[in-house]
Amino acid sequence: MMSVVLSLLPLPPSERAEYWQSIVSDTLVPMDVTLREREPTVGTITIDTLGPLQISAVEGGPASVSRHASLISRGGGEYLTVTLQHQGTGRLTQDGRQALVRPDTFTCSDAGRPYGREQPDNYRFTSIRVPKEVLAVTDTELRAITGTVFDSHCGTSGVVAGHLQRLADRAAGFDPYTGRQLAMTATDLLTVLVRERQGLLNPHASELARGMLARIKEYILRHLADPDLSPEMIAYAHHMSVRYLHKLFQSDGTTVSRWIHRERLERCRRELSRQSRTAPAVSAVAQRWGFVNPSHFSRAFRTAYGMSPREWQSSTRHA
Repeated sequence: MMSVVLSLLPLPPSERAEYWQSIVSDTLVPMDVTLREREPTVGTITIDTLGPLQISAVEGGPASVSRHASLISRGGGEYLTVTLQHQGTGRLTQDGRQALVRPDTFTCSDAGRPYGREQPDNYRFTSIRVPKEVLAVTDTELRAITGTVFDSHCGTSGVVAGHLQRLADRAAGFDPYTGRQLAMTATDLLTVLVRERQGLLNPHASELARGMLARIKEYILRHLADPDLSPEMIAYAHHMSVRYLHKLFQSDGTTVSRWIHRERLERCRRELSRQSRTAPAVSAVAQRWGFVNPSHFSRAFRTAYGMSPREWQSSTRHA
């Protein structure tokens, strides 16, 4: 899919502020934009779409943005925005907290609540707009990651940033199916980050152990479709013993096999819920996510969600 590029370059300086306000609000979410230069720097936004994610590479000069109640009422409140900072410093304010932003950090802002962001220098960042409905968390739980700065190179946040940046760098080259699957992995990793910030992951585990567990989960999410995915395969790929792998997941309150099983079922549930002209075959969805036995899949799905895969598919299509 081709990238869309919007730029202030063709415009005279006197017209740049109004146009920048327009394209920022139309591309990201409605917000007030104030440019801090007498002669505004030429700004650009390059936009790609991967499944439910919109990825925007943004660069410009000193500016501030704010999103208040009247703008929230105009739309966009259904999104979470993850901003990976590459150049320049900044400050994000939301939910009574301030995050001081610098290169190689990222922030999250919930467009359903007021926030402000200041960029006093020339800046360059990648903005990933995520529909909150694809995250397995509530709006209240999302407050655990808003108005907070995250390191792009350490622990769980480093895994999240690395995956998102790889998506952004290669977005234009993915076919729609691959892009959608990788976007789903991104939303699952964001959910892991929320759980960690809430203290729902083991608070006594070391930063190194939590970072390793996050990298392993990313690997699993990328290989869920492989029916041969196993603890032995995962341990080999990460140069560790199977025993240590089991210990990491035990510290997270689960087992390797149980986590894989749950994630596969969740992927199937989402795909069976997706609205399209033709309903995908249940057996094809199951096989696509690593289930080799249709009867076993149906039993596991009913146990997890209280109805058969076909009943679930029918209920969501007629909802």
